[in-house]
Amino acid sequence: MSDVRHVLVLPDRDAAEEVVEALGERFGVGEEPRLVRDALAGEDDAEDAQWLVVLRDEDGRLDAGELDRFAGEWDGWREEP
Repeated sequence: MSDVRHVLVLPDRDAAEEVVEALGERFGVGEEPRLVRDALAGEDDAEDAQWLVVLRDEDGRLDAGELDRFAGEWDGWREEP
């Protein structure tokens, strides 16, 4: 098994939480993705934070392009490793 991870970058916590819920429905993701707050460098204001959704894909079954389009529905994107 490999340790493949996908990171989806979302503009706010609400969008990230919606993405976590929708991932299971659309892609059948079994393991709960991890939410991480990513404050922009030098910014203390919560308004300036992006949220990351980190999901493991040990079987390599998730398509990077599909995940990028999926995140785009919430004004987000998939971060390249």
